[in-house]
Amino acid sequence: MTEKILVTTTENIPGHHYEIIGEVFGLTTQSKNVIKNIGAGLKNIVGGEIKAYSELLTEARDTAISRLRDNASELGADAVVMMRFDSDSISQDMETVAAYGTAVKFVD
Repeated sequence: MTEKILVTTTENIPGHHYEIIGEVFGLTTQSKNVIKNIGAGLKNIVGGEIKAYSELLTEARDTAISRLRDNASELGADAVVMMRFDSDSISQDMETVAAYGTAVKFVD
C-alpha cells in the first residue's frame, strides 16, 4: 500500500489539489561489514569508485524513502511533496540518511 504514495521533489503535483497534513521523515543508519571495509580501504589506495560505499548509500536511500512512505501512510497521506535527503557519517563505516518532506492529502 505504501508504494502507492507518490513521492516528489517538486512543490506542486500537476492535476492535483491537496491539503497539507504535516512533515514526514524516514531515517536509517547503515554500516558495512568488516570484509567490505577492508576492500574499500584497498580501493582507496588506487582510486576509483568504492562500490561498497555506493551500495551502502543506495540501500540507505531506498530504506529512508520506504520509511518516509510508511510515515506518510500512517498519517493518511496520498503523497509527499518537497522530498529532500540529508546524510551524515557517524563514523568511518556508518552513514545516516534522512528523507523528509511534506505529507499531503488530495482534495480533488
